[in-house]
Amino acid sequence: MRFQKAQPPGAEWAFSICGDIGRPAHKTPGDGAVHTNDRNASSDFHIRRATENDATGILHCLRMAFEAYRNSYTPGAFHDTVLSQEAFQQRLSSMRILIALEGDNQVVGTVSCMLVNSDEGHLRGMAVLPEWQGRGIAEKLLQSAEAELASRKCSRITLDTTEPLQRAMRFYERNGYRASGKITDFFGMPLHGYVKELRD
Repeated sequence: MRFQKAQPPGAEWAFSICGDIGRPAHKTPGDGAVHTNDRNASSDFHIRRATENDATGILHCLRMAFEAYRNSYTPGAFHDTVLSQEAFQQRLSSMRILIALEGDNQVVGTVSCMLVNSDEGHLRGMAVLPEWQGRGIAEKLLQSAEAELASRKCSRITLDTTEPLQRAMRFYERNGYRASGKITDFFGMPLHGYVKELRD
């Protein structure tokens, strides 16, 4: 799957699913966000399923996207968000991990999805490298994960996020998710559930 990168107005978040944290990338200087200044960057990216060989790139993407937000999370929540090598292997064995690639090598974004039961899927672990934010990668990853779950006969998709991610929550809502009212504990932080009902 290959996409032309767009430069939409406003901001895009390297947002989180199941506790991961988001990072804004505005085009307006001086807002404290990470900006993209490389006008010679590749003009497209593509999305595919990850393999064990992608571990280094995925872990790097998670660390780079979320390091600035370490202090907003408990140590346990942050560690679970950015993953260890062992945790990555566990996720790879239990979930379908998708990655966005520049060309055929650099991982610039990722998201994971899995079946919870015969008609429900779950998303988590989305991240986009700071210098690649604002190019539509988060939206395409989300769409690809949803298509994967829909192809497996899911009629609803759930995800979770933490309180600091108000803009991420608005991102989900723009893409058809609504707060489910379910709140659980994520290493000492409230974890808010979201759900999206898929239509035939």
